[in-house]
Amino acid sequence: MPQINVADYRFPGGWTQGTDVEWRARTYCAHLETGGILFFPGVPFHLPEPHRQSLLAKRQSGLRFHKNISYRPLGDELRGFASDQAGDEDELKSVMRAYSASVTGFVRNFLLPYDGQFTLDYASYRPLEEAGRDLSLHKRNDLLHVDAFPSRPTAGGRIFRVFTNINPSRSRSWLTSEGFGRLAERYARAAGLDRIARRCASLPYAISSRLGAIVRRLAGGKGSRRTGYDRFMLHFHDWLKENDQFQRGCPKDAHEFPPGSTWLVYTDYVPHAVLSGQFALEQTFIISLGAMVVPEQAPIRVLERLSGRRMAA
Repeated sequence: MPQINVADYRFPGGWTQGTDVEWRARTYCAHLETGGILFFPGVPFHLPEPHRQSLLAKRQSGLRFHKNISYRPLGDELRGFASDQAGDEDELKSVMRAYSASVTGFVRNFLLPYDGQFTLDYASYRPLEEAGRDLSLHKRNDLLHVDAFPSRPTAGGRIFRVFTNINPSRSRSWLTSEGFGRLAERYARAAGLDRIARRCASLPYAISSRLGAIVRRLAGGKGSRRTGYDRFMLHFHDWLKENDQFQRGCPKDAHEFPPGSTWLVYTDYVPHAVLSGQFALEQTFIISLGAMVVPEQAPIRVLERLSGRRMAA
């Protein structure tokens, strides 16, 4: 995947004087939406050094199902953290709350077409070394995949993520492959796109899906309906990880994100794998399809062209 080094945007101050802010913002949005990565050699938002040091001192819960420490901004909830010290959880929540707010302000100012057009999703802190983690196949980070969330269907909204490596001395190593357009053309039908699109377009499925969303909402859970798009993307995430031929034979690009750097990427479009690294922060946004600068490249539009069916009806 192509990577652009954004050297003329810094915190504080933002763009250098005389920059055409709106043109730059649309250009960078288009780069991201078509599979590019935006790289900042530093942190382009406020991240106080005491907060970074506090994070480096924290450890994750030992429970296996906690891949990361997560912070849920909309409910102000912290998950996946364990400590024997009184006050540690409150301190970490305060740090993650400030981090999430700071990144959100940066995205609003830096990527102007998205301002007011996104849902704030989870933030996470990843304190464990990625190399050699003992995870089940579908949870492994070192296998190339595109993102989809089992508990948070997007109905075609885009999964956009901001990462920062707060490791004081080591890079975070990624692999990426060619973008979703080519990926879907090569593999979507083999992964069952036509079958899933046909089934999810049927009236019985639409009725059962809506009833399921109502039941979940009445039970106090999320009431979002899982569309045909969400069904396929969840399946495709697992299918890519299971497919040894794809993992071994697909084109690959290596990326080294050094200490103190930040990078932005649509992880529903860019197949990615994390090979090594420890101590990373991440904030996820679900960007509205209507905010896209290049809407025809959105994964849902790619899948609709290939299947000949609406995927989020």
